[in-house]
Amino acid sequence: MSASRSPRTISSRPVESGARTLRYQHVYDLVLTLIEEQGLREGDRLPSTSELASLADVSVISVRRALDELAHVGRIVRHQGVGTFVAPKRIVSEPSRPGALLDTIRGTEAQLVLTTEVLGVVVGLPSENHAEALSIDIRQPVWEISRLRSLGDVPKVLEKAVIPLSQVPAIDEPYLAGGGSLYGDLRERYGLIDDFVEQSLEVDHPNSWEREKLRLRSNDNVVRIRGVSFSSNGVAFDCYQQIYPAHEFVFYTSGNSGPKLLSHAAEGPWSVTPFGATAD
Repeated sequence: MSASRSPRTISSRPVESGARTLRYQHVYDLVLTLIEEQGLREGDRLPSTSELASLADVSVISVRRALDELAHVGRIVRHQGVGTFVAPKRIVSEPSRPGALLDTIRGTEAQLVLTTEVLGVVVGLPSENHAEALSIDIRQPVWEISRLRSLGDVPKVLEKAVIPLSQVPAIDEPYLAGGGSLYGDLRERYGLIDDFVEQSLEVDHPNSWEREKLRLRSNDNVVRIRGVSFSSNGVAFDCYQQIYPAHEFVFYTSGNSGPKLLSHAAEGPWSVTPFGATAD
């Protein structure tokens, strides 16, 4: 962490008497203004709670609430007995870029290493949304591969890939469990290369499984990306979903418009029914 910088004087805008919500929001905005106007970087120290209370002319209670909110959305980090600091920059994800998920993510450091944990590999029947996106019959079996990506010991991305057995007869589970690339394996063994992807993106509340795996609270938001990968001959071979903690990522997209092959499925199921299980 870098040495503390002395903040310049920033005028405090009037706060309505008795409006506690406005008071903490005022401190929230003040801290963001300090970071922006002073060009503070990751690890730079912010003023103490008492200093912020004096700058904003509010109570320490209002300051603490504002800092709690800023820490929750990933703008600051707080170290007990040490101080409050500017948080690391968010990870940049380029979801529209073809390739494996790890190829679409980059961070502020040159070496951003995300590890992969395989949560499950099952065979089952697709939902209607999966079948439509993959242009297959709803009775045609599919693989569902669930994985968790982590930075150090902090979970960052949940991913589920749904792949027809007709195109991929076998999945090398030990290879995936050892950190191997699913899409690299599909390319090498079956010649399946995602030449084109089509996606939908929405902000949503996580379900119980997502909260558990990503260590989120019930009122947290996630960014949910659903997509289909197409080979060079236009055949869909992968229908996937990726879930990101909303406050920890910046999403960058670019590309040309194309055919609308992926229906918006926010209101319908997006899950595979494993053989031997009954649908909800």
